[in-house]
Parts: sequence; C-alpha cells; structure tokens
Amino acid sequence: MTSYAGLFLSAFLAATVLPFYSEVTLGYLYYADPGAWITLLLIATAGNTLGSAVNAAMGRGLVHFQDRRWFPFKPDQIERAQVQFNRYGIWTLLLAWLPVIGDPLTLIAGTMRVKWLPFFILVFIGKGVRYALVLAVLP
Repeated sequence: MTSYAGLFLSAFLAATVLPFYSEVTLGYLYYADPGAWITLLLIATAGNTLGSAVNAAMGRGLVHFQDRRWFPFKPDQIERAQVQFNRYGIWTLLLAWLPVIGDPLTLIAGTMRVKWLPFFILVFIGKGVRYALVLAVLP
C-alpha cells in the first residue's frame, strides 16, 4: 500500500511545475509485481491527472494577479497563449502529458476556465495512454 501511495505522489508531483519524474517509480513497481499493471496504471494516471488539476487551479487563481508588477507573465503573453489554446481547443488537453508544454497547457486551461469534467476526462485519457505506453515498452 505504501508503494502505491509513493507512486501516486510521484505522479502527482511530476504533473506540477516541480521537476519530478514518475516513470522510474512506475517501472520499479512494475518489475516488483508485473501482475499489478492495471492498478499501477490507474494510480499513476490518477495522480498525474490530479497534479495537472492543481496547475489548472493555479491558472484560475493566478490570472487575478496579472496586473501586479511581480507577476511572472505579461498580459500579452497570457493573451497569446489563450489565443493559441482557443485555436486548437480543449482537445489539446490530450497532450497534457508532453514534457515542456504539458504543464503550461494545463495552466492556460485554468486561465480559460475550462470546465472541470472535460478537463479531467481529456487529461486522464492522455496521461493514461502515456503510462500505458511506458508499461508496454518495459521488458
């Protein structure tokens, strides 16, 4: 049970803006018990999806501070990101698993106030496919 909690936590942290990787934990637990692959897949996907939800929630809240001098993004940067997000739509959330662009994508989804149900469904699917592929390539 502790190992599952560790997997959930590593997947959660990997989806936030913190530099963290959950694939190593997933692989280690898979090698320890290959028969638990479905459980591992679901736990890693759930943790990673909830971590992305934290990014979206931060996007919803942080946008209120965009006029402050200390705010890290300029209003025109946020607007450009929102225009790009609108161009491709919420389906881009299927790509939230991608390195470098996945975290900002979920943050922008938050600023755009994407409804939570489609957010969770699309992010869960994308991240689930990624973890399934990781498990599939393990020898």
